[in-house]
Amino acid sequence: MQAMTTYFNFMGNTEEAMNFYKTVFGGEITSLSRFSDMPGSEKMPANERNKIMHMSLTTKSGAVLMATDFLESMEQKLVLGNNIHLVINTGSEQELEQLFETLSAGGKVEMPVNKTFWGAYFGMCEDKFGIKWMLNYNYPQNS
Repeated sequence: MQAMTTYFNFMGNTEEAMNFYKTVFGGEITSLSRFSDMPGSEKMPANERNKIMHMSLTTKSGAVLMATDFLESMEQKLVLGNNIHLVINTGSEQELEQLFETLSAGGKVEMPVNKTFWGAYFGMCEDKFGIKWMLNYNYPQNS
């Protein structure tokens, strides 16, 4: 396992929350993608296209906080327990698959492991204790 980080879910105020955390912990916003940046976003409700698909804050101590906006059109509801995921960045597809299989055993697969449009191998699951996990392997970038 290369690193573990925290992933927050918000109901439309991700940008406000992450900017708040930036004032608290210092650092820089290192990634910001809106749903309008996603392929097929023209089919989304207009009021959701500008919401945050992914945002990262790297604090001055090097910790990484990530977040997204839940979407009402996808019937996502924010309740205690689904507002946070633990993210594991792995060193290989094989490591990701092994961890995913083990963590999801007796739990629930939320998003099967697959290659993504953002250049990663990724999956989401909830373990048998109700903890939500995101597993990610970033493919090497071509120089």
